[in-house]
Amino acid sequence: MAGPTRRPGFLREAELRLLRCTLPSPPSSSPPTASPPPAHPLGAAAASVLAAVEAGDYEAALAAAAPHLLPSSASSGPPGSAAEFYADLAAATRAFLLGVGDGGAAGEGFECRCVVVFSAAVAALLAFTQQNLTGPPREFPTFPFWTSSLDEGCYSNLGDIWDAWASDKLASFGSHVHGKFPHLQFIVFAELLLTSLHSLSDCWSVSWWLFRISMFQQNILDELSSSLYDQVQVYKNKMLDHFCELEKVSTYWDSLLCDGEGSYFVSAAFLEAGIAEYKYGRVDASRLHLDSAQEACGLHLSLTGILGFRTIHQVDAKSQMVLVAKTNKSGSDERQTSEPTLAQNDNAALKTARSSVPVESDEFCDILRTPRLVHEGSNSASENTTGSSANISLSAMQQAAVLAQCLHVSRRSRSDEMSGWEMAPYIESIDSQGESYFVVRSLCDILRVRWESTRSRTKQRALLMMENLVEDVGKEFPVAAQRVKMVFGVHMPTLPALRKEYGELLISCGIVGEALDIFKDLELWDNLIYCYRLLGKVADAVSLINARLSVTPNDPRLWCSLGDVTNNDDHYKKALEVSNNKSARAMRSLARSAYNRNDFHTSKILWESALSLNSLVPDGWFAYGTAAWKDKDLDKAVDAFSRAVQIDPKNGEAWNNIACLHMIRGKSQAAVQAFREAVKFKRNSWEIWENYSKVALDTGNVRLTLEAVKTVLNLSSNKRFNVDILDKVMTLLEEQPPHFVDTHEASDDANKETRQSNQLLDIIGDILQQIVRSGGSNADVWGLYARWHKTKGNLLACSEASLKQVRSLQGSGLWHDQKKFTKYAQASLQLCKVYMEISSSSGSKRELLTAEMHLKSTLKQSADFSDTEEYKALDNCFEEIKNLIAATA
Repeated sequence: MAGPTRRPGFLREAELRLLRCTLPSPPSSSPPTASPPPAHPLGAAAASVLAAVEAGDYEAALAAAAPHLLPSSASSGPPGSAAEFYADLAAATRAFLLGVGDGGAAGEGFECRCVVVFSAAVAALLAFTQQNLTGPPREFPTFPFWTSSLDEGCYSNLGDIWDAWASDKLASFGSHVHGKFPHLQFIVFAELLLTSLHSLSDCWSVSWWLFRISMFQQNILDELSSSLYDQVQVYKNKMLDHFCELEKVSTYWDSLLCDGEGSYFVSAAFLEAGIAEYKYGRVDASRLHLDSAQEACGLHLSLTGILGFRTIHQVDAKSQMVLVAKTNKSGSDERQTSEPTLAQNDNAALKTARSSVPVESDEFCDILRTPRLVHEGSNSASENTTGSSANISLSAMQQAAVLAQCLHVSRRSRSDEMSGWEMAPYIESIDSQGESYFVVRSLCDILRVRWESTRSRTKQRALLMMENLVEDVGKEFPVAAQRVKMVFGVHMPTLPALRKEYGELLISCGIVGEALDIFKDLELWDNLIYCYRLLGKVADAVSLINARLSVTPNDPRLWCSLGDVTNNDDHYKKALEVSNNKSARAMRSLARSAYNRNDFHTSKILWESALSLNSLVPDGWFAYGTAAWKDKDLDKAVDAFSRAVQIDPKNGEAWNNIACLHMIRGKSQAAVQAFREAVKFKRNSWEIWENYSKVALDTGNVRLTLEAVKTVLNLSSNKRFNVDILDKVMTLLEEQPPHFVDTHEASDDANKETRQSNQLLDIIGDILQQIVRSGGSNADVWGLYARWHKTKGNLLACSEASLKQVRSLQGSGLWHDQKKFTKYAQASLQLCKVYMEISSSSGSKRELLTAEMHLKSTLKQSADFSDTEEYKALDNCFEEIKNLIAATA
């Protein structure tokens, strides 16, 4: 339905007020005052619902709105199934919005009805957020539409059944809700109401709230969902189309905006879009959105080094990486407090609770939470344009942008010890802020815990910090209305996800029993099985899962977990049965099982089915490509590995497999490009570098070939080298001897080619010398070394290397093996020719006598091979040398 064009009215003001609930307070010194409600009979009800949402009383808001939305059948008798009831509820909501007999889709009545529906949807979403993300926990009704007019007896036994239905509805194809989330009907209810408003062309913020719901839905699932990704992109693009420019925002709300408030919405839109792209692993798209968000909120970030101290007992100052924040305005321009003014005592209580976390003076840790910088001891004040972020008061939006940039840094960099230190300046900059909203401070602490838990010296502090974080969510203060500020502008984990991280941290510290209780309460069966295995109680895990299956026999997650612990494919097949063939996890497990049985064709088919349900599984695409490769289906293998690197561009193994498949198919140029990506992420794999050298040679890139060969040599401690590749490169260089070029008369191109040839000769010489010095040389290497010396014009060194090649080929089986004799004869012939060249250039007779003696002995011992071409060549050379000796006598 499309509302008529109108100037900003009650609905548009309601949109603004609802968005303000999740954004920082307006920058003006006096808070905005709400306009009086419309004179329409629904005006007072709409205003009360809206005011309840702003006050954080979401239960009251839902109770006030529900009577206007419930279908007539809700109070006439026992409801049918959840699906039927919510379908009736959707129809009743649409009828309510149409307002048949009450002005229809026009006038104040229409605006009031839209505000009731809109406010109820936001109340349901924020109630779900309070219960599962921000806290403090509250006893909400089981049903989001509950009012006192409904008969409790009809609904008393439906809560668990309808929550299970909501879980199935929220679960995308192939994905499941990850953990135990209460009140799942609330988010279904919110999506239903907002969808009924989505067709309003003059209500821009609906797409923003639908985007938020879709992202929340993704965050509670156990894996990324391709269908949800498409939905998120649709809503994100609509949101950015409306709120990407300050001019559009200012025109839309006009006089309703406070001074400077418009930039909040632009910054928040880009920030949330960047977090969404980060969630789906799209690093480049995320970076663009985050850059736009920083620009909109007047923030420029850079890193620098400043002398400082990292530990309590450190004597000398060392360079510390520090975040430098430059702002377009001073921090006082955007006044916001971490908690409401009326709750300063509660805020003090919260800070007291946080002070139990070990800090610098704690006996357990001597590592400073933020480095003590040398310049901090000076009396000079730092200006915003030059000082570090520790000296600048950042606004709430700017703090959220810093944390989002921190997450982006963690995703774009490699996963090693250094990645934590690259994130540290961003974490420490927020730690240094005097005032922060609850979710901003909480995410900062979570990022610190993730970093410090990887270091032995700070792991205990990280454990205590995580324990406090979990406890803070359950405390009464700050209140819900303050905790929801910026909740969508930071990538805060849900409460079950936070408790899961806590459990995993406990396991890493050896506290398995406590972690076991956490996973059991969250119904995280896979983690529970892992704990039982650590304790050597696999049978207890089986008994627990069977007990749960007796209660919920149609839960595919339980059947998959039972299959994991028993290695029985029948349980995976049962999971497919109860899920109507929609359990991607069960299909993936069956595909792995078939692969392990060497049934590669079946595995490939099962992977195709699993990935058709959910395609955002990089490990799945990799496994599919491997199965297709084993099944000789090279085209599908290339496609699968290509999809894997599209989802995870840092998958070096997938890049390597793509390159190898291109090698097999004879596409050397494509293989080189794939190997170039592979070695970025697998630099220490000599196997990849060795393959890289082969395809580089096929494409004629000699320099790249030699660089790859040298890397293989270094990575393998001088034990791996490909003589065939070196031989081919040497042959190419021998065909274009650089030292014959007259650089004074040759053209510039010839000079350039000469320099390049000389450089390549030097590189291959370094490689051969490295092999020889390591003691790992063989006859082939000595032969190449001799050829290199000859190309460089050093005949004496060439003769020495050739002699060592001949000696390397000598052995007990030489005179009885034609292949060995052939190689020996060829090496001997080359040695004698070098001796002849030395004698010719120096006039010395000694080299000829040495060659004669060597050939005489060789011909005598190789009489059995007198009919071979190699023997005849040696004999001819022997005669030639005798003639030369006679000529010089």
